[in-house]
Amino acid sequence: MKKYLEKLPKEIQDLIHLASDIAAKNKMPAYLVGGFVRDLILGAKNLDLDIVVEGDGIRFAEHFAASLGVKLIRHRRFGTATIVIKSNLKIDIASARKEFYPQPACLPEVAKGRLKDDLSRRDFTINAMAISITPRDFGRFIDSFGGKGDLRNKRIRILHDLSFIDDPTRILRAIRFEKRYNFRIDSDTLGFLKKAVKLKILESVQPQRLRDELILILKEERPIKQIRRIHQLLGFNFIALELSVSKRTYKLLRAIEKQIKWFRQEYPQRRPLDTWLIYFMGLIENLAINHVQAICKRFVFRKGEEKRILAHKKIGSKLIHRLSRAKVNPSIIFSLLEPLSYEIIILIKAKSENRNIQRRIKDFFEIYNGMRPYISGDDLSGLGIAPGPYYQKIFSEVLNAKLNGRIRTKQEELALIKKLVRT
Repeated sequence: MKKYLEKLPKEIQDLIHLASDIAAKNKMPAYLVGGFVRDLILGAKNLDLDIVVEGDGIRFAEHFAASLGVKLIRHRRFGTATIVIKSNLKIDIASARKEFYPQPACLPEVAKGRLKDDLSRRDFTINAMAISITPRDFGRFIDSFGGKGDLRNKRIRILHDLSFIDDPTRILRAIRFEKRYNFRIDSDTLGFLKKAVKLKILESVQPQRLRDELILILKEERPIKQIRRIHQLLGFNFIALELSVSKRTYKLLRAIEKQIKWFRQEYPQRRPLDTWLIYFMGLIENLAINHVQAICKRFVFRKGEEKRILAHKKIGSKLIHRLSRAKVNPSIIFSLLEPLSYEIIILIKAKSENRNIQRRIKDFFEIYNGMRPYISGDDLSGLGIAPGPYYQKIFSEVLNAKLNGRIRTKQEELALIKKLVRT
């Protein structure tokens, strides 16, 4: 495995060797594990290190963070810690542990263990490989469950028959990995998955855990593949009993994919989109607002996420109607779109094939978004206008005139203000 490690960027190699030094000094065997090893073998980009130590993982992480001069986040219940470096590279460090599931679909109980115990609790064989970074056997490859062979054969395989019963979220994870890598779920694994679905085991999972797995799926580069596979294998009752996915839904999802690509190409300097949120709003597009509100409450979305989801349900159709009219002043376009998030605007663009809407949203991003008057409160004060609510009215009048092309320069703004004050 040394040859794989030597191909990594120097920054990553330096971090691995630092971990190796800490392992030696603290007499804690350390290993690269999980998704990092999987993607290293596949040649897929994954710069987030996942390290397991046989010993006190949090103490190991504290030495690591101190050496780098960065902060860490401790998760004492599971004996894990996370270090985020300035370059947004993330390092997860964990104590090797055993897990016991007191009952199906609940969170496991945790006890200290060895590397083999830690690998045995993993979801799939392709995530249960490890590479030693302890100096005495640096680069040694550990593959107790045939994960490398499954990578070669493009196969998703669970480690034991009750895997989906212990943790039903693995059903969604299997689908995510299968479609991300264009693999196939092993026939035995698929059989166990279908049995777990028949038992309605996902209904026993905490909604927040389902939410997190769903978000990971919708964050995939092209999540429609995963959505189709979910539709095929289990449906979407785990989101809402009322949710059905139709040809119309897939048409909208494809349009969303197209518009996300358009936005990224045209406006690479703008804030990155929360693409998963746009796909989610598209997925639940046909639900009534009361059902959407129930989903938001059950899944405990963050306040900003819930606000965007519900805002679209409340104003989406009315907005499309107003934007599609033959004549709409730029100031009206601005007033309709400026208060909205990029995610809602992209969804509206995806939903409508109306040329007026397409052009006006493009104009909004290229011309109007973020437009402000040149004048400030100091300018108004300099004209002898006393501060108060009248300021906001003046700013609004000036901005509308600027949006509609009636004025362009600061001098023209000041001239308009003098005219407004006289009337």
